[in-house]
Amino acid sequence: MSEDRLVGIVLVSHSAQVAASVAELAKGLAGGSAPVPVAPAGGTEGGGLGTSAGLISAAAASVDRGAGVAVLTDLGSAVLTVKALLAEGGELPDGSRLLDAPFVEGAVAAVVTAATGADLDAVEAAAAEAYDYRKV
Repeated sequence: MSEDRLVGIVLVSHSAQVAASVAELAKGLAGGSAPVPVAPAGGTEGGGLGTSAGLISAAAASVDRGAGVAVLTDLGSAVLTVKALLAEGGELPDGSRLLDAPFVEGAVAAVVTAATGADLDAVEAAAAEAYDYRKV
């Protein structure tokens, strides 16, 4: 497995701190696996709460290694912003995909799976399966 062909992960939250913390958690739980390119894209350019198309695009470009970019979001307008970027074309790297997954559990599953060298379809499936994680 070539580290430069891993699926990249972008974590989009309305809060820069939340996005960065979830990225740190997911990478930490991936343990000694290959370093997955993960980038948080949280908040606005001015540091406020919200979402920023520019921050999302920059994060996606920073993790693109040619194997696809998985984008996970927290809430409504983050989803809408990513969908708009995907629809516009050229705003996100080729092979970028919005994943339908819970933000924290999905991010962990996506990063752990990507660390194995899995392709984007497998990363997406692992993240989506996180909806089934039971806590009781």
